[in-house]
Amino acid sequence: MSDRTRLTTLETVHDEGSWLFTIRDQYGEPDEAILVPCEDGIEAWINRCTHEAQRFDTGRGVAMRDGQIICPKHGSMFDSCSGYCDNGEAAETTLSAVEITVDDEIVYLTDDGVTFAHEGGTDAEDDDDGPESTSHIGF
Repeated sequence: MSDRTRLTTLETVHDEGSWLFTIRDQYGEPDEAILVPCEDGIEAWINRCTHEAQRFDTGRGVAMRDGQIICPKHGSMFDSCSGYCDNGEAAETTLSAVEITVDDEIVYLTDDGVTFAHEGGTDAEDDDDGPESTSHIGF
């Protein structure tokens, strides 16, 4: 069995509707992941739509309806249990999973490909000061 890192409680994910955390890949690069409730318990996914790297949770929680994660940019909806999308711009794609285990109501990160960095999104110094833009105009 792989090492496991305590993340949060099952109750917290269900009460808050989602839980955002930062992980690092084998090269130390940060990425965000989300825990979301589903009918089978909870699941963990990379915090990014498969269509256009749009974050589901920008720090205010994941928008969900009827057991589906909603992409805030184009409205594609992903099943919270399987990660599969059958509609919109991201149709026929599946979210990237992050392995977790629930033991006695505690959620653990058990994915051998990543390490836990911290609760919440990526550090401010890793992000730009504003939204992405393709405009040639600077402010």
